[in-house]
Amino acid sequence: MENFVYEYPTKVCFGKGAAKAHLPGILSACGPNVLLAYGGGSIKKNGVYEELLEILKAAGKTVTEFAGIMSNPTWVKVQEGAQLARDCKADLVLAVGGGSVIDCCKIVCAQAVTDEELWDLEMVQHKAPSVPPIPLGAVVTASGTGAEMNGGAVITNEEAKIKGGMFAAAPRFAILDPEYTMRLPRMQVLSGAFDTLSHAMETYFGRSDRDNVSDEVALAVMHSTVVNMRTLLKDINDYTARSNLMWTSAMAENGILKVGRVTDFECHQIEHQLGAYTDCNHGQGLAVLHPAYYRHIVKDAPEKFTKLGKVVFDVDGSDGAVDALAAFIQECGLPTRLSQLRSKVEVTPELLRQVADSTNLLPNGPRQLTHDEVYEILKECL
Repeated sequence: MENFVYEYPTKVCFGKGAAKAHLPGILSACGPNVLLAYGGGSIKKNGVYEELLEILKAAGKTVTEFAGIMSNPTWVKVQEGAQLARDCKADLVLAVGGGSVIDCCKIVCAQAVTDEELWDLEMVQHKAPSVPPIPLGAVVTASGTGAEMNGGAVITNEEAKIKGGMFAAAPRFAILDPEYTMRLPRMQVLSGAFDTLSHAMETYFGRSDRDNVSDEVALAVMHSTVVNMRTLLKDINDYTARSNLMWTSAMAENGILKVGRVTDFECHQIEHQLGAYTDCNHGQGLAVLHPAYYRHIVKDAPEKFTKLGKVVFDVDGSDGAVDALAAFIQECGLPTRLSQLRSKVEVTPELLRQVADSTNLLPNGPRQLTHDEVYEILKECL
């Protein structure tokens, strides 16, 4: 194990009826002004909006709404939310949705309290915000990203053509009620779960072949994710599977798997830039990229691939593990080619060259890629 300091800031309220049971008590310790943030309006169709609004009003809160947060939230949207938070003097930002809504609000909470532009501060100057952010709470309605369990956020700067990670406000609390996910489209549920699998796999493949506790936990999270995704293939509304996947999502990104580890998130880096140019669905983009990426690095970590294959898919050999992953993606009906991602722009070799050249290359995987190799991986996915 590497040296580490571990601290966990988020209070988690998990299970059926968690919002009604726990949110009133949490709100009693907050100021009067709440910025209620959500996405395209699905929470108004499934009853979550009315339930939360009733709780907020019963707690005597003045509610300002920040709606329309899109998948792959943009820097422009962050600025809109920050201005709303300033205008209403928000004491709490309550993010209701999946990873996109929560990520956007993390940066809103930090940007609203400073005149410094955080994109320049973090992405150019590589400095952290110096002012404490507005408190943030998360009500998860679409699991998979684990965004509710940490302070990291992925934001797209459309002008700069960069989709990158920023760090600001970790949620003070998270409401995880699996019933809130029940009306999600089937493909959204499965692609979110694949994002969880990706998080755990990439952490596991960090540059270290030494046995450690974190890797054993990661393998258990991966195995559970695969088992429960297969359960949903038979019954998409299976509550037990939904609840297990909601918690594996949290476990994959609450820092537990990273404790004492060097971690590899190269496939995420490639997908982020692919998303910056095409606005593709994150989990589906990862499903397309992972087998190709792993075929490029399988010989650099054969023992770890072999162990993953045995524990997660019950197959032998390092190449067998990659083949089993690819077969599982097909089994779930997830995309396997870039042409299946329904991109808003045409995916051409020229565009993929731009994606490859702008991808952040990390030194923490089994082997550091080059921009040319990223380009080869992307072309193999056409």
